[in-house]
Amino acid sequence: MDISKIIAEAKDETIELRRDFHRHPELGMQEIRTGNKVAAYLAACGLEVTRLNQTGVCGLLRGDRPGPILLLRADMDALPIEEETDLPFKSVNAGVMHACGHDAHTAMLLVAAKILSGMKKDLKGNIKFVFEPNEENVGALAMIEEGLLEDPRVDACLGLHVWSPLRTGQVGITPGPVMAGMAHFELVIKGRGGHTATPQDAVDPILAAAAVVQGVQAIQTREIDVLKEPTVIMFGKIQGGTASNVIPDSVTLSGTLRYLFEGPQDSPENPKNRFERVVSGICAAHRAGYEITYRYSHPTLVNHPEMAALIGSVASRLSQRPPEIVSFVTLAGEDFSEFAARVPGVFCFVGAGKTGKENFPHHHPNFDIDEDALQTGLALLVKGALHFFETADQLRFLNREAQKKK
Repeated sequence: MDISKIIAEAKDETIELRRDFHRHPELGMQEIRTGNKVAAYLAACGLEVTRLNQTGVCGLLRGDRPGPILLLRADMDALPIEEETDLPFKSVNAGVMHACGHDAHTAMLLVAAKILSGMKKDLKGNIKFVFEPNEENVGALAMIEEGLLEDPRVDACLGLHVWSPLRTGQVGITPGPVMAGMAHFELVIKGRGGHTATPQDAVDPILAAAAVVQGVQAIQTREIDVLKEPTVIMFGKIQGGTASNVIPDSVTLSGTLRYLFEGPQDSPENPKNRFERVVSGICAAHRAGYEITYRYSHPTLVNHPEMAALIGSVASRLSQRPPEIVSFVTLAGEDFSEFAARVPGVFCFVGAGKTGKENFPHHHPNFDIDEDALQTGLALLVKGALHFFETADQLRFLNREAQKKK
């Protein structure tokens, strides 16, 4: 069977699916049309389809031969952005856009499921095709809590992301930490309101907030080796006050905390703990109180070395002109880390930047991809899955798990 030929023949269908999803984007937990279309497609391929986390979908392909369980994942949600491209398939939903490439991920994984389902008799194991809702807000965790990784128990996972900063023809595959652990925080600084003419009678939360914004910057520049443990604390929103001559009772600051290393959550050196230590000290110095809430977060995405090597081997042999494999690491967040924190996994970046044209960054209203990248991503999913099963007996982490079960 000529797998490369089958993948090449699926090009038009992959593009058509991507454009359809792009034209009809849906926000996280609202992927009703997308989820229903995905579920119907997988059922038509003969997969066992279940729904998780409301709009999420999992299709189970049971190979005819025994072996490990591989999870392949795509995300489905769009962003609250008004699209400004002139694409003929631009979003028809006002204020909603696929500005991150999730439309491409969903299309590639659907076609991969179709191709691999046609090879069922040769598969030495099972595959879970996971279509995750609400990735931007850690939708993976709810799917895991609903039992996604069990029955049958997943042994390894593979995911990918089209990436416009990399040009088409490049693939980023790196062992170890590759995407940041991330926490979205809301910090309320509590003071005592008053008149701006008599600030001595009040506790000014605005002054404390200004000191916090500046003070926490010392964490990432004075406490941490940026080459070993990159950390970024950013404030995206500050709200407080009702009038220019009124000292408010409180100020609310919202932002993100990102870090690119592994570490125990209870350690004083964990970024969250460092952050609260500085906030506590500054607020105490200003006689103010505080409350920190983490709305959602996920750990650092760490590629397992064996899985990274496996996919690297596949990428180097994709075609007569294989892609250029590059080392790529970013402080962007990705909740595929929730899967990779529980089972050995690998997450790679598929270059999708158009040569000779302006490539807008992810989450930009003019974001678009080179659709030639779809062929590379599809090939990585299909051939990566096949190579995983072919070499499963050589993977040390699988053999260790097999020994534990005996």
